[in-house]
Formats: sequence, C-alpha cells, structure tokens
Amino acid sequence: MLTAAGRPSPEEIAALRLPESCRAVTLHKADTGMFDGMAGPDKDPRKSLHVDEVPVPGLGPGEALVAVMASSVNYNTVWSAIFEPVPTFGFLERYGRLSPLTKRHDLPYHIIGSDLSGVVLRTGPGVNA
Repeated sequence: MLTAAGRPSPEEIAALRLPESCRAVTLHKADTGMFDGMAGPDKDPRKSLHVDEVPVPGLGPGEALVAVMASSVNYNTVWSAIFEPVPTFGFLERYGRLSPLTKRHDLPYHIIGSDLSGVVLRTGPGVNA
C-alpha cells in the first residue's frame, strides 16, 4: 500500500528483504602506515580509499540501518583517509573492547562517512523516534 504521497508505507519498507552485503567505501587497517614520512600536501586521500563489498551489519540497541542515498566528503573523511591526526582503527579497537556488542566495530576495515541522507530500513531495540 502506498501512502497518500505515493511512497511505500512503513510496513512495506519493514517487510523488504535485506541483502547480506552492500558496497561501501572503506579504509583498510593494513594501509595505516602508507603515508608515514610524507609531507601533508603529498598525502592523497584517494590512494587509501577502497570500494568493497561488506556484510550488512546487524543492529544493536539505539541503532538504525539506513539505505544511503547521498553522503558527503568532509574534513572527517579526508583526515580518516590520510590517517591523521591518528588512525581511526585505534579508537575502534578500544571501543571494541567495551562489550560483545561493540566488538563488532573492531574490524580490518572502516566504512567512511559521517554525514548521510537516506531511508531508514530497520531500527534496533530502544529506537522510538
């Protein structure tokens, strides 16, 4: 059933089958030293970016799974891609030690992006808005 605006209803979106994987722009933990010893202007963030097929993550409490329709490149993206001021992998390792739920963030890759627009497909426990 479509809404009055001609869009799928929340029930239809919730019934969609989710894929097991998706394409994402990632950084690889193994690349964190690739710019060591280089001057700032010589660090090209495009060299550390990868397009990978990654598993669609399960949802934890307070989380949402979004079908991303648009995202941005900003300073956070560039800094992450040149591993400055520090690689994000150290933070993700420490975060992963907090609980079994956070352990799933300690991976050999990191999906970049901090701003997005899209459609919420699923929400985890405790999401009420």
